[in-house]
Amino acid sequence: MKNILLAVSGGIAAYKAIDLTSKLTQSGYEVRVMLTEHAQEFVTPLAFQAISRNPVYTSTFVEENPAEIQHIALGDWADAVIIVPATANILGKLANGIADDMITSTLLATTAPKFAAPAMNVHMYENPRVQHNMKVLAQDGYRFAEPGEGFLACGYVAKGRMMEPLDIMAFVEREMNEVKDLDQSTQSQWYQDKNILVTAGPTVEVIDPVRYVSNRASGKMGYAIADALQKRGANVTLVSGPTYLTPPENVEFVPVTSAEDMFNAVTERYEAQDMVFKSAAVSDYKTSEQLEHKMKKQNGDLSITFTRTQDILKYLGDHKAHQKLIGFAAETQDVEKYAKDKLDRKNADVIIANNVGDTSIGFNSDDNEVTLFFKDDEAVSIEKGKKQQLAERILDELERRWK
Repeated sequence: MKNILLAVSGGIAAYKAIDLTSKLTQSGYEVRVMLTEHAQEFVTPLAFQAISRNPVYTSTFVEENPAEIQHIALGDWADAVIIVPATANILGKLANGIADDMITSTLLATTAPKFAAPAMNVHMYENPRVQHNMKVLAQDGYRFAEPGEGFLACGYVAKGRMMEPLDIMAFVEREMNEVKDLDQSTQSQWYQDKNILVTAGPTVEVIDPVRYVSNRASGKMGYAIADALQKRGANVTLVSGPTYLTPPENVEFVPVTSAEDMFNAVTERYEAQDMVFKSAAVSDYKTSEQLEHKMKKQNGDLSITFTRTQDILKYLGDHKAHQKLIGFAAETQDVEKYAKDKLDRKNADVIIANNVGDTSIGFNSDDNEVTLFFKDDEAVSIEKGKKQQLAERILDELERRWK
């Protein structure tokens, strides 16, 4: 990766793009910069030109070289494109395919990896429409350098502060290395045509028509694994408890609610599987009685009797024939001890464990950090990264070991 194209949009954090240009140039990258009309209210083209020693592009209709169409040529030149700052406006345009200026036209035309460093007011960042646009762009391959918490231009101290330039540079370099590893790993056909079942999400145990018992699992890790498997050619069945996630394309999706529902869905399909990834956080207990009508408030304390649910992973381990069985362990302490114990008791081939007590990688986080524990006492740690990246790393590790 040598050629970096910076797309600077109109936010107060645009001044940090000057620093990023400087740091990239000092690190040996060839940097070219595009500015939106509104970005020029905060920073000037001359500043970027002086630091990058390259022309700065501000208009689709100004062609520096009449022998080429500039927004096409720039997109072809770039090894990566970074949007700094990525405002709500530019994200909305890109998510909806709008190409009304130099930046949006170039980003629609380029096939280079695309990165965005959002920066905006916390309420704007959390707005459902902005989050929807980011999700659409993530599905299209954009990678987001998530903003941090800090003092914002609006006076708030909250999330929305753009990632610092050095951290953006490290993030892009790390992500580009992941892309390179993925390009190499996906050349393998080892998962091709294998029947693989993945469980994901929480389960829900009903108390009455209003109340239930569940857990904080988001399903993101399981969905990422299912998506990575189908991209490698596997025949994937995703059995999922209730989540807000969109199922990956090209998988058989089986929605369930309770632990019993999940047990039935998995065991009915178990014999035909080559592998099972049991990443769902299944309730260990259910209420002994599900009330038909809402339980009314009473004086004093309330006691509810719970009974054990069926242990799905243990059942699969006890009835394993040719299948490879991958279990997950979400722990808050003594991660290695509990993972190894689970590996033995459940007769799994590997337990993938993480510390959900760490809120940066716990439930609902987009990031994770895991260790794979195998039966021969080998442990393989995978450093913190996006769950989609970890899914690829996990599949690579299992293929390396079992191929």
